[in-house]
Amino acid sequence: MHRALKNLILLSLVAAFATTAALAVDPINTTRKGVAVEGYDVVAYHTEGKPMKGRREFTHEFQGAEFRFANAANRDLFAADPEKYAPQYGGYCAFAVAKGSTAPIDPLAWDIVDGKLYLNYSKKIRKKWQAEQAEFIRQADANWPGLLAK
Repeated sequence: MHRALKNLILLSLVAAFATTAALAVDPINTTRKGVAVEGYDVVAYHTEGKPMKGRREFTHEFQGAEFRFANAANRDLFAADPEKYAPQYGGYCAFAVAKGSTAPIDPLAWDIVDGKLYLNYSKKIRKKWQAEQAEFIRQADANWPGLLAK
């Protein structure tokens, strides 16, 4: 019986560790190939005012993710100041982070607020997020560190 109890405790610890590891959030939301923002150029949102697909020949690694850019100039702007151009909450859905979780994004559902790029799951979710944008940003800012720490 003593051995069975030890095995049960060990199994519980392994299960708890596996669950915690599964809940961990990567600092940058990437595709399976490690590409951030589904390959869209994060600088273009700021400079062009629209989403633009990045190209494989113009990349920069930041926090373990590959960011792609439409041209060398955008890549160089990002490389010089990635915090300025990187999406908030690692490129996860801003609405989901405000609600305490993460979700993938649609690169076409975006906003620049106070010089920061926010992405959302869909255009429908973006409209919900825009309705109470300041409050959702406040909530997401509060939630994000805890999501990273899981």
